[in-house]
Amino acid sequence: MKLLEERINTDGNVLNENVLKVDSFLNHQIDPQLMNEIGKEFSRLFQKDSITKIVTIESSGIAPAVMTGLHMNVPVVFARKRKSATLIDDLLTAKVHSFTKNETHDLSISKQYITENDRVLIIDDFLANGQASLALVKMAEQANAVVTGIGIVIEKSFQPGADLLKQEGYRVESLARISSLSNGEVKFLNQEAEELIK
Repeated sequence: MKLLEERINTDGNVLNENVLKVDSFLNHQIDPQLMNEIGKEFSRLFQKDSITKIVTIESSGIAPAVMTGLHMNVPVVFARKRKSATLIDDLLTAKVHSFTKNETHDLSISKQYITENDRVLIIDDFLANGQASLALVKMAEQANAVVTGIGIVIEKSFQPGADLLKQEGYRVESLARISSLSNGEVKFLNQEAEELIK
């Protein structure tokens, strides 16, 4: 998605060879117009999959998931990372470890919001090691729902997540695929391909 790649180049900040900071438009301050375009693109990519629910994790996945839900006209369910006084019984649960933050969270979703009749699309902001997406897959499977695909805003293709999910048989659609964050520079996979052709 050219618009997203341009925004990453303009406003993204490479902290090190593994971490890209995009909190000026995606995961702290949110650009609604960009999220709207992201939602449109995910809707286009998965329009033939008869999606009934979109599932994400709080908090950075919520904005792209909600915009996708708006364009697909389906509800969005987000897994909570924190305990809630109102979310205690009949839960779908999984653990997820964030390598970036070095934290493990107990995720939970009420069983009333994902059922065996659902066809689920998972949406998340980043894909690195694939643990967040796999945790959401596990929760959907606990409900006997069908996971139709995984939509990722930014994929770090130099990390194993995308390959891992594809090996497990899941369709992964990433809007921006980064091949490298070396030397403080963002390189996209399609950029590398263009350079090889030249």
